[in-house]
Amino acid sequence: MSYTLTTDLATTSDETMSHSKPVTPFASETGDPFLLTPGPLTTSRTVKAAMLHDWGSRDANFVAINQSVLAQLRDIANGGDEYVTVPVQGSGTFAIEAMLTSLVPRDGKVLVLINGAYGLRAKRILDIARRKAVVHQTAEDAPPDLKKVESILKRTPSITHVFAVHCETTSGILNPVADIGALAARYGKGFLIDSMSAFGAVPLDARAVGAEAITASSNKCIEGVPGLGFVICRRAALEASQGNATTLVLDLHDQWSNFEKTGQYRFTPPTHVIVALHQALREFEDEGGVAGRGERYRNNCRVLIEGMTALGFRPLLAADWQAPIIVTFHMLDDARFDFQRFYDGLKERGFVIYPGKLTVADSFRIGCIGRIGEREMRAALDAVREMLQSMGVGGAGAQAA
Repeated sequence: MSYTLTTDLATTSDETMSHSKPVTPFASETGDPFLLTPGPLTTSRTVKAAMLHDWGSRDANFVAINQSVLAQLRDIANGGDEYVTVPVQGSGTFAIEAMLTSLVPRDGKVLVLINGAYGLRAKRILDIARRKAVVHQTAEDAPPDLKKVESILKRTPSITHVFAVHCETTSGILNPVADIGALAARYGKGFLIDSMSAFGAVPLDARAVGAEAITASSNKCIEGVPGLGFVICRRAALEASQGNATTLVLDLHDQWSNFEKTGQYRFTPPTHVIVALHQALREFEDEGGVAGRGERYRNNCRVLIEGMTALGFRPLLAADWQAPIIVTFHMLDDARFDFQRFYDGLKERGFVIYPGKLTVADSFRIGCIGRIGEREMRAALDAVREMLQSMGVGGAGAQAA
């Protein structure tokens, strides 16, 4: 289905382009800047409006909305009856910690594939929970070495699970989860996927990749608001996890079993977030689901990379590894380029980008997701061009490092 922005945006006139004059921002319908980040994201007016009402957490209408949300999330992953969605109040990291500390038994061992901050965070969670871990780490701009992964699995039979990040937003790299899942299945290991920033835009079939569990959250490609993580679990693995958890609030088995008995949360849920997610899922389906949303994001990514490259910026990643979620660019090798001034100038013009998080390169990131389309991406490129001109960097003639 076609996608129509629900925005009424004002463009910036030529007379306001000078750094020394006031700037009219290219703002969203609410007057807020567009969030070109990996999340939280710019959301639609209708998603925001869904939060204008109060809901009783044990009211039958809210319980029905929540059940619908959980079923839709499972269906996005093509889970079928074999899987169940367990929600976790909090950010996506809450769900990741719940997955790792509930599904990995106390005597388990996890092969953690790391090529960015979120793989490192998973390792830290396991360390704090006193779960054993083996690490395969590659550079932030490189995928896992599958031959080395298989070698580790061959020589370490005590490994019970493999953990991978689907899209590592440290760089924007798309990791080969289908290939990793095939290795995990070959060696009889549970496969745990952090699909936080890719779920809903990059196809991920739970059964096809052999996932034991997939984590994501409300405020990424589904375009809801922050406050709810969720774990789409293989039912059999969830049933076997009783007694594994290291905390009460992050115990997936206990959360799930309470839903099975009562249809309700154990502790106060973020009602407004869940109702907004329900509305966001309607809009997701109206756009054509994973295929439709992914198409828009891929086009955003294409427009962004082509435009930034024309302005002299160089993407960090090879095209084969670039996810249509967030793009990392090298800083310009020009003494006149000041990133703080660049960042502040883009925000003044209506666009919030993301500083770099890499150790391999001096960089920054621009996101392609949220309630934005080609018009907004081209306006962001205009803002980048204006900032380069205001700094005297040379615009399209600037050279990347």
